[in-house]
Amino acid sequence: MALKTAQDAEPAAAAAPRARVPGALIRLAASVAGGLVLYLAFPPLGWWFCAPVGLALLALAVRGTRPRRAAWIGYAGGLAFLLPTLAWVRPIGDDAWLALTGIESLFWAALACLAALVMRLRLWPLWVACLWVAQEWARGLFPVGGFPWARLAFSQGESPYTGFAALGGAPLVSFTVALTGMLLAALVTRRPPTWRADRVVAGTLLAAIAVPVLGLVVPRPGDEGRTVRIGVIQGNVPGRGMYFLGDEPAVVLRNHADETHRMAEAVRAGKLPRPDIVVWPENSTDIDPYSSEFARQVIDSAVRDIGVPVLVGAVVKIGTEERATRGVVWDPVTGPGAYYDKQRLVPFGEYTPMKDLFLALSSRANLVGRQSVPGNRPGALRMGPVTIGTVECYEVAFDSTVRETVLAGGTPLVVQTNNASYALTNLPPQQLAMSQLRAVEFNRAVVTAATTGISAYVGPDGRVGWRTGELVAGMNVLDVPVRTKNTVAAGVGALPEWVLILMGAGATVAAISGRRKS
Repeated sequence: MALKTAQDAEPAAAAAPRARVPGALIRLAASVAGGLVLYLAFPPLGWWFCAPVGLALLALAVRGTRPRRAAWIGYAGGLAFLLPTLAWVRPIGDDAWLALTGIESLFWAALACLAALVMRLRLWPLWVACLWVAQEWARGLFPVGGFPWARLAFSQGESPYTGFAALGGAPLVSFTVALTGMLLAALVTRRPPTWRADRVVAGTLLAAIAVPVLGLVVPRPGDEGRTVRIGVIQGNVPGRGMYFLGDEPAVVLRNHADETHRMAEAVRAGKLPRPDIVVWPENSTDIDPYSSEFARQVIDSAVRDIGVPVLVGAVVKIGTEERATRGVVWDPVTGPGAYYDKQRLVPFGEYTPMKDLFLALSSRANLVGRQSVPGNRPGALRMGPVTIGTVECYEVAFDSTVRETVLAGGTPLVVQTNNASYALTNLPPQQLAMSQLRAVEFNRAVVTAATTGISAYVGPDGRVGWRTGELVAGMNVLDVPVRTKNTVAAGVGALPEWVLILMGAGATVAAISGRRKS
């Protein structure tokens, strides 16, 4: 046998790294493709079926790799998904958009790292789906209060998976979507010649089909035969982007007051039915009605004209340096009364974390002005014949905030929102999809009042019954069902989420232990 010389060995040694590059590039391409396909599942496109397909590509990209390599491959997939999904942040600034997506993609990197470990275990699709729930839970907590946007569940506003929300809330919906994606990935990893005789393949295929089908048969509470008429006002704003209030004060307030007067005229003319209550959006008055007699008179005039309680969205002063984002019940006789102060505040929009640092880094941080302080009680407010459950804008993404409002007696749910800075981006349709999921999750109709759109009505079945366009004034009076029966999800709260998180953690520990023994 001839022995190889050092010169003979050099080309092979030099070729070895080049032989590994195509595999790494294929994995990277699969991860990026998976992120982009997953993006298609989210509004405004809303192709919900793309979510499991995108997740399957992401899983195949990291399966069989070492955790370190899986981390950067997962990070690339996270960027590919989040850059277009969170493009609505761009009106604030491209630097803010890139920073947010860069930070959020770190959670994807951590997930990919752990997924690469648990994929060595039996039943790995189950464990990876559990880890996905853990990743979304972590994103909802860190940093600066969390950012639970772009969760898998929020791509399923109206799909076969939506019904799972009534059993285990948004976490269970995310889990079932992720599980389907992992099962599809598991099918691809089996060799086609063995499919016919492979019982594992048959079972995996059956499970991948059964998961979304089961979502269609989840039992839900039925109609209770009671309704309330809610008037919705969308007044529009004069400006755009970060300067949506325009240069002239009180324009936003007058827009909403004028639209309410038009509603009153339409009611008197018999063109609209008389509402029981009326809802204005978040920030529907750009002047504090507690400290401005002018603002108080404008609101009083509109409320007395329509003749029913109106939920007014205002930013009110607290002391000399603070403020609150408030929904105020304005009675046509007694004026302002009960109110709800927003609990989940938008970082850098309503308050500045690490204020001194960020004020030094960016002049835009000064746009926040007075720092908002959070409320400390659920938004259950008595208005006319019902106790509404009011949720302010950003809060609709937080499970516990909406659930506490429902358990406090809120029905129907009212989302007051101000999307003026993000008009014509993908934020308004994404937020509407969240309302669709919440409607099914809690068996409550959801009415959204937005300054510039999308104002909408979502039935307890998650279907959109009415919606406005964007950047237009509009109003309507809607017959909204009043439901009082709670779903299983409302009763069990975060328990399903914690069970899934602990299952994922247990699988991770088992994978690490097995790796050390080997």
